[in-house]
Amino acid sequence: MRRPQVAVDYAMTTNEDPDILLERAPLHQARAVARKRPSKASVGQLGGESLVSSHDEGRGKKKDGQSGSPSSSPLTYGILDIPPWYLCIFLGIQHFLAALGGLVAVPLILANYLCLQHDSLTQSYLISTMFFVSGICTLLQVFLGVRLPIFQGGTLAFVAPSLAMLSLPTWQCPEWTLDASQVNTSSPEFTEEWQKRIRELQGNIMVASCVQILAGFSGLIGFLMRFIGPLTIAPTLSLVALPLFHSAGNDAGSHWGIAAVTVFLIVLFSQFLKKVAVPVLIYGRERKWHTSKFYLFQAFPVLLALCISWLICFVLTVTNALPTDPTAYGYLARTNTKANVLSQASWFQFPYPGQWGLPTVSLAGVFGITAGVIFMMVESVGDYYTCARLMWAPPPPKHAINRGIGIEGIGCLLAGAWGSGNGTTSYSQNIWVLEITKVGSRMVMVSAGCVLLLMGVFGKIGAAFATIPTPVIGGMFLVMFGVVTAVGISKLQYVDLNSSRNIFVFGFSIFCGLAIPSWVNRNAEMLQTGILQVDQVIQVLLTTNMFVGGLLGFLLDNTIPGSLQERGLLAQDQIYKKSEETPKTSEFYSLPCGIGTKFCTSSYTQYLPFWPTLEHERKGEVGVCQLTLCSQDSSGECLKGATETST
Repeated sequence: MRRPQVAVDYAMTTNEDPDILLERAPLHQARAVARKRPSKASVGQLGGESLVSSHDEGRGKKKDGQSGSPSSSPLTYGILDIPPWYLCIFLGIQHFLAALGGLVAVPLILANYLCLQHDSLTQSYLISTMFFVSGICTLLQVFLGVRLPIFQGGTLAFVAPSLAMLSLPTWQCPEWTLDASQVNTSSPEFTEEWQKRIRELQGNIMVASCVQILAGFSGLIGFLMRFIGPLTIAPTLSLVALPLFHSAGNDAGSHWGIAAVTVFLIVLFSQFLKKVAVPVLIYGRERKWHTSKFYLFQAFPVLLALCISWLICFVLTVTNALPTDPTAYGYLARTNTKANVLSQASWFQFPYPGQWGLPTVSLAGVFGITAGVIFMMVESVGDYYTCARLMWAPPPPKHAINRGIGIEGIGCLLAGAWGSGNGTTSYSQNIWVLEITKVGSRMVMVSAGCVLLLMGVFGKIGAAFATIPTPVIGGMFLVMFGVVTAVGISKLQYVDLNSSRNIFVFGFSIFCGLAIPSWVNRNAEMLQTGILQVDQVIQVLLTTNMFVGGLLGFLLDNTIPGSLQERGLLAQDQIYKKSEETPKTSEFYSLPCGIGTKFCTSSYTQYLPFWPTLEHERKGEVGVCQLTLCSQDSSGECLKGATETST
């Protein structure tokens, strides 16, 4: 294919390869860049706009010697750059807030199936544990995993099989736990009732995570990706959120007025007011204190909506506009129904492995969670390539992808050991935060991991989130689950939707993914084989919507004749195209502190699919900078903070 001359001309001025330039940016962006080299705009620029707009000299500039992103990059801070410490903290908190909905949602969804509907204090412990484990996994991924600024948090992929397992007759909550008047949260009987359920989840997650560890560190994930296309991913991802409409509807239905206000505010802030700038007072080196513009609604739409709805509920509670009878409609919108949680929660608590007791394992649970693990791996690989493209980094090589999936498996193992009731995975919403803010520094994601650790240690913070009124949570779920479903359907953009073959595969898979689990839930006795363990495995798998839909999509897509282009695999292969092992790739994806360089030519490590290999930029070069958080300068000298290793 002939390369446009504008890309060739601009590439000559920036020492960029024209093909890479065209791969990274569309042609119209190349023309715009060729006309005028982008200036280092403020933190958070989006196109021509920015989250923070100011003329401060120190704002948005790199320190001398930092060169993590190429001169043609529109990023304010690239992956290898280190922003000022105060910006790292602010942007790290922003990542935490962007992921807050998902982090809080998972424990709150599980609470009803763990018999914790009326124990908000324990719910706060689960939320704090989720924060803490997510912080550990985020730091592991940034330092030892794929090494991209990828945020790790609780996953809905584990929720569906977990709910299917907890819906088995063995694990259904006793009637007395559903009545608040009969629940004594401090009694040993109640404590054992919910802890034995979460211990079962712990053990199943830990065993299933070993599948992910094996798939990552053995390189098996690359083999699996050959057969998993958009027609498998789209119904699977859509069916992660669609079956949760019951949970969202029940919570929102506790007071539809408050839920509607929450939805309205989220839509207002995220869609209509996202380009409205708010003046803020900031301090700069030259201008000292002065006003600047901040795109507040674009940065924190969910948080603002949640706080305003929460405040409305507080006002209605104080004025007794909401009913005081626990059985009356609208009572759950009151803010004093869980007021004792904040007073009972400790200021400091340190989550630790096995805090709920020794984990247990069941065959049905392991099979169900493993189905979620397989889907989660596919989604994470897509997140890696998306993050690299948006951050103007080379596509991740095979060893980085294998290592990233393996580290995610270790993260799930730790999440199970700590007792969060869930695993961890890459957060797609935080990748788009990187795109909005134009800041992809690893150090920012390190700050986000540290923020998560702190939030997990301060018990009052988890307790505060556990006191959010139920209809406010329901309104947030309506938006969140709807967006997740739409993201799944958007995977069909690579597929020929004029093909009757593809229409059949997707439509049949997603409809059966809803119909079959619904029937099995009502007629479980018709699938009895006489062997209890087999019966439980069949029921868990066939009542997990994403497993049924994903399996049908996988089988039909790989058996019904169709061209690679028609199936969307050709476009997917171009996106997942592996990069050549070059010094530029090593600069982004090699392990920190020279790990993997000193022994990279060893006869043993060359066979490890997750170990980085070394290719020199110039023939005869004897050393390469292995960086933790910075890069080489234009002269090829190692910058401060880099470790040079000779081979």
